Amino acid sequence: MTFKNDDYLARQYQVSSFDLDTKVDELLKLAVPPTSENLELYREMMLTVARMAEDDRNRWDAKIMLQTLREMEGSFSLLERFKRRRKVTVFGSARTAPDHPLYLQAKELGEVLSRQNLMVITGAGGGIMAAAHEGAGLENSLGLNIALPFEQGANETVVGSANLLTFHFFFLRKLFFVKEADALVLCPGGFGTLDEALEVLTLIQTGKSPLVPVVLLDQEGGTYWDKALAFMREELVDKNYISASDLRLMRQVRTPKEAGEEIERFYLNFHSTRWFRDSFVMRMNHPLNEVAMVTLHKEFLDLCESGHFTQVPYCPETHNEPEFCKQYRLEFIFNGRDHGRLRELVDFINLPQNWKSNS
Repeated sequence: MTFKNDDYLARQYQVSSFDLDTKVDELLKLAVPPTSENLELYREMMLTVARMAEDDRNRWDAKIMLQTLREMEGSFSLLERFKRRRKVTVFGSARTAPDHPLYLQAKELGEVLSRQNLMVITGAGGGIMAAAHEGAGLENSLGLNIALPFEQGANETVVGSANLLTFHFFFLRKLFFVKEADALVLCPGGFGTLDEALEVLTLIQTGKSPLVPVVLLDQEGGTYWDKALAFMREELVDKNYISASDLRLMRQVRTPKEAGEEIERFYLNFHSTRWFRDSFVMRMNHPLNEVAMVTLHKEFLDLCESGHFTQVPYCPETHNEPEFCKQYRLEFIFNGRDHGRLRELVDFINLPQNWKSNS
């Protein structure tokens, strides 16, 4: 059995039997095109399962592995249909009655997002989730339901449709809530809503999830997010549990229109991010002008672990990302810590006066 490098060996993705290892390679030749860039990844997956089988784990562990793989593969397959569309995950209480002002607000939110050609992801239940889907309509709705013995099924908009996924495990459902989201809108809700809010913020704050707009929506006169933010300022920021700039990861609004505008503004020039070798890359629709680049180095150099910001166009030999060939790139050695400040940088590059006039 051969390994590509020491790192591969260190991960110990091998089995005890040379014959079994060879059989895995033979199976892969039947299933995977030889040109697939994922060949080595599929090999590691199969060796992981084979290694588990060799150890003959207990039945509960084996069921968890099986259910996880099945649900993830099925989810990837369904979501492939929608991969070119931006999506907004909406969280909120399942108990909100249809005649409640928050229900009507969530319905309007769905309408606003659908007019922006954004798909609305919810947990597919009632209350805020049903309202957002009702406003968006089936064509612009995606439901990620959870199988529970004591809860009602999916809401009327997505029930029985091909736009519905049902999960057995909460952790997988939560993965796809975040993985598929180009933005998140958080409406008032219970433990589940707060759980999702804090998890999303933790993932973005630590760089485990890409930077996306996180919008806190409540009605005029509502105190839900006012009190939550007051707690964060007094108990988290003031006691140095988080940085003051971490609160910039969220934006509070009072109307669905404002929520839609906040999401639209986030992607005005900013497109997406990625790590490329040791550099952090922010893709942009328009290059920044010279004045903006000077200001950038004055106001945001603290984001650089070393060096400075460099603006470069797409290069096929270097970037090898043909689907992003129209985007310019702002590259720098990010310190990996200050994601709240990174959110402020997004605001900066989205200001039209900072773009090149001939772009």
